[in-house]
Amino acid sequence: MIHTLAAAMSNQLPNTSSLNSLNWNFQDGRNSSLVRASDLRQLPVSPWDIALCVTGTLISCENAIVIAILFYTPTLRAPMFILIGSLAFADLLAGLGLILNFVFIYMLNSEFISLISAGLLIAAFSASVCNILAITIDRYLSLYNALTYHTERTVTFTYMMLVFIWLVCISLGLLPLMGWNCLDNESSCSVLRPVTKNNAAVLAVTFLLIFALMMQLYLQICKIAFRHAQQIAVQHQFMATSHASSTTKGVSTLSIILGTFALCWIPFAMYALVADSSYPMIYTYATVLPATCNSVINPIIYAFRNPDMQKSLWLACCGCVPSNFSLRPRTSSDV
Repeated sequence: MIHTLAAAMSNQLPNTSSLNSLNWNFQDGRNSSLVRASDLRQLPVSPWDIALCVTGTLISCENAIVIAILFYTPTLRAPMFILIGSLAFADLLAGLGLILNFVFIYMLNSEFISLISAGLLIAAFSASVCNILAITIDRYLSLYNALTYHTERTVTFTYMMLVFIWLVCISLGLLPLMGWNCLDNESSCSVLRPVTKNNAAVLAVTFLLIFALMMQLYLQICKIAFRHAQQIAVQHQFMATSHASSTTKGVSTLSIILGTFALCWIPFAMYALVADSSYPMIYTYATVLPATCNSVINPIIYAFRNPDMQKSLWLACCGCVPSNFSLRPRTSSDV
């Protein structure tokens, strides 16, 4: 195994490894046809594929914990936690997809399997990005409609939004199986084989539009938060400093959330938009891995930082809550 990894590393520049983040197979610096069963034993194990598989394992474990906490804690049924659960499920599917994708490359490779793998990863990562957008919309509504947010209408809207997201993402995942692939024309393949260059460009542009919408919503959230803080400061002069500090901290948190999302996904989206299957594979690996790492970070940002989730996690792990742990009610200044 050590010799195999060393050989794979030494051959990285000529692209003798086989990346299949969406079931990509490459040899001699370009996209090759699907590997035959008789050639599987000769296929070198790429360290990049191992890294993606390990990342998928970490993603699966983290998000399985989040889903278990939400499932076994009846008090966590607010719209915010429903969205967090949907995001965790999407990321869990993405993690499992990366693991299965590794197995499919080196053990069960076939055209039909490649289409299933591509569809699963497209649906899972699309759902992950769309659920992050849904959480952003929920945060915006919780501040913009603070008086009517905790109503049955909000819960209904949340479920409708999730149904729409998952229907769209499942439809996207089915497209490769329905003929939207490049298996019959290798020259039309993108870096996301078997996705065509045109379809990859559409996915990339859609992601950039979603990111632009998220930026606009977060800017509005910041404006609302600062306005609420100023109103509270006028009514309670002695609390002005604390509210200003809370709002500044909230804006910093939003900057970290948005910045992390951008650093993980934008390089890959831009690369998929301009590149094709003739580009060196190391560039694809270098942009794919950070994008998958976003699903590692999501549970930390959206779940484990939440006080209610932290309390449930403490109770599940040790059956108690630390004496210095306190749940502070959410205010309009918190973003």
